[in-house]
Amino acid sequence: MAWDRLCKPKSHGGLGVRSIKNFNLAMLAKQGWRNLNESNPLFSAIIKANYFPNTDFLNAQLGSNPSYILRSIMSAQEAVKRITRRKIGDGMTTNVWGVQWLTDDTNGCLTTSMPY
Repeated sequence: MAWDRLCKPKSHGGLGVRSIKNFNLAMLAKQGWRNLNESNPLFSAIIKANYFPNTDFLNAQLGSNPSYILRSIMSAQEAVKRITRRKIGDGMTTNVWGVQWLTDDTNGCLTTSMPY
């Protein structure tokens, strides 16, 4: 039986086996989400300090020689970006003009000039 068919739910003719690849991606995305939202846990603090001290997980990029851990966590970055929303608040901690937070395929950034 093909693996795709095994992973289908039983109600759709499959055996209900979970896809290991999708499960792994979900767990890595969860770690990326934790890194964004929980700055106090030790693991998140170490990853941020070592790999992207000047930015957050959503804007981090792989360096020239990334570790296995970083490559693994960064593989879920796009999945986290698709489900993440920014809370602007007072605007002091969010760079509205420098972050691609719009769903426009051409640019994604604001094109108006900064007011200050």
